[in-house]
Amino acid sequence: MIRRVLPHGMGRGLLTRRPGTRRGGFSLDWDGKVSEIKKKIKSILPGRSCDLLQDTSHLPPEHSDVVIVGGGVLGLSVAYWLKKLESRRGAIRVLVVERDHTQEWVSQLGEGDPGKLFLASLRASLCTQEYLAVVDAPPLDLRFNPSGYLLLASEKDAAAMESDVKVQRQEGAKVSLMSPDQLRNKFPWINTEGVALASYGMEDEGWFDPWCLLQGLRRKVQSLGVLFCQGEVTRFVSSSQRMLTTDDKAVVLKRIHEVHVKMDRSLEYQPVECAIVINAAGAWSAQIAALAGIGEGPPGTLQGTKLPVEPRKRYVYVWHCPQGPGLETPLVADTSGAYFRREGLGSNYLGGRSPTEQEEPDPANLEVDHDFFQDKVWPHLALRVPAFETLKVQSAWAGYYDYNTFDQNGVVGPHPLVVNMYFATGFSGHGLQQAPGVGRAVAEMVLKGRFQTIDLSPFLFTRFYLGEKIQENNII
Repeated sequence: MIRRVLPHGMGRGLLTRRPGTRRGGFSLDWDGKVSEIKKKIKSILPGRSCDLLQDTSHLPPEHSDVVIVGGGVLGLSVAYWLKKLESRRGAIRVLVVERDHTQEWVSQLGEGDPGKLFLASLRASLCTQEYLAVVDAPPLDLRFNPSGYLLLASEKDAAAMESDVKVQRQEGAKVSLMSPDQLRNKFPWINTEGVALASYGMEDEGWFDPWCLLQGLRRKVQSLGVLFCQGEVTRFVSSSQRMLTTDDKAVVLKRIHEVHVKMDRSLEYQPVECAIVINAAGAWSAQIAALAGIGEGPPGTLQGTKLPVEPRKRYVYVWHCPQGPGLETPLVADTSGAYFRREGLGSNYLGGRSPTEQEEPDPANLEVDHDFFQDKVWPHLALRVPAFETLKVQSAWAGYYDYNTFDQNGVVGPHPLVVNMYFATGFSGHGLQQAPGVGRAVAEMVLKGRFQTIDLSPFLFTRFYLGEKIQENNII
C-alpha cells in the first residue's frame, strides 16, 4: 500500500530564517534544507538506505467524491457534466482512472446511429466551441463533415426504417425517405439492387475526428479541475446491508467506499476513498462490474445478473478509388451491414463491416485480418458501388467495441444493488456520438437522483434481469 510519507511540518514547504534578518523574517529554502534533512534521517535509521521523500505526483488522491473508471469519450463526458452541473466551482472532486491512454482510444471505435439520444448529443456537439473552449487555448476543430448518413433498407427492414424516421422527425431531425428511383437520381453511382427504402439526413448529420474530440474533452475537463491517474482498478472495498423487498425476498445492497488503483508498470497500489463510482471502462466494463460483486448471485436472480458487455474486435479499412463516388459521398450503411464514407479529399474511402456471430475474430490481439476485407467486405461494396471493383486498400487498423451481447445498446445509470456504481458503457459502437447526451444523463442522475434533460430509463441495468430488450436497427 502506498502512503505519502513526509517528515512532520514539511507538507507545504520549509521556512527558514535568513541570516542577518530580524526575528520573523523568513525566506523559502526548500532544495538545500530537504537535502540536509534527508541526510539526517538516513543517518539515524537502521538498515539500508531508503528515500522517504519519494515523488508521489503520479499517485491518485487519497479521497475523491467521484471515481470514473475509464478515460474514453464516455467517461470524460460524464466528468465534464459533473463539473458543469456542480452547485459551485470545486464542489465535487472528480478523478478519472485510465489504464492506458491508447487503450482507452482503441475501445472507442464506432460511427454512431440516429435516434433521440443521438440527436441530443449532436446538438451538444455542434456547440463544441461553447462547451469545450478553454481560456487562452487554441479553438477546437473537430473537422466535422456534414455530408449526412444514407441508410439502406431491404424489404424486410423497410417498415422499421419508416418507424425510425417518424421518431427522428418528431424530435426535429430533417431526414428524408427515398424510393429506389429517388435514390438513383440523387446518387447515380449507387446500385439499388435489393434496396426497398433509404433514409438520408439532410442537415446537421455527418462525421468528425474522434481523436480531436477525445483530446478536446481531456483539455476541457482538466481546466475544470478533473484529476487524472494512469493505472488499473483492481479492487473495491464495500459494505453490505441485507434488505427485504416488498414481496419479502431478501436482497443484499452494497456500497463501495474505496477503490484500489494499481499504478502503471508497478506492483504498488493506492486506495482512494470515494462516494460514487462511474463504470465507463468500455470493453472491459464487465470486469470492473465483477470486481464490485455484480453477477455473483444465483442464476436467474437480480443478484446473479451479470453486465453483458464484452470486447469485440472490429476492423476499419481505408482504400483508394479514383473512380469512386466523389466529394459529396455520405456515410452509407448498406443492407449487408457494410458501411463506407469518404476519407479526406484524395479519392480515399473508409469503411468495414461487422462480422456475424460465426465470424467473430479473437479479441486477444489487435491484428488486422486482410482476408476479411477481401472475402466479407469488398464483395458487398462492389455490388453496391460498381466503381469499387477497382479499389486498392491503403491501410487498416483494429479496435474494440464495448459490445452489449443482450441488445447492442448502452447501459446508463445506477446498479440496483451496488447502489453507488453508475454505468456509461455497452454502446456497441455508438458511444462516440452519443457521449454528450449520455454524460449529461449520468451526471444528472448522480447529482439530482433522476434523468432530467432526456429520459434514459429504458437503458437502465434492470432490463437485463427483466429481459426487456431495446430494439435498434442499423448497427454498424
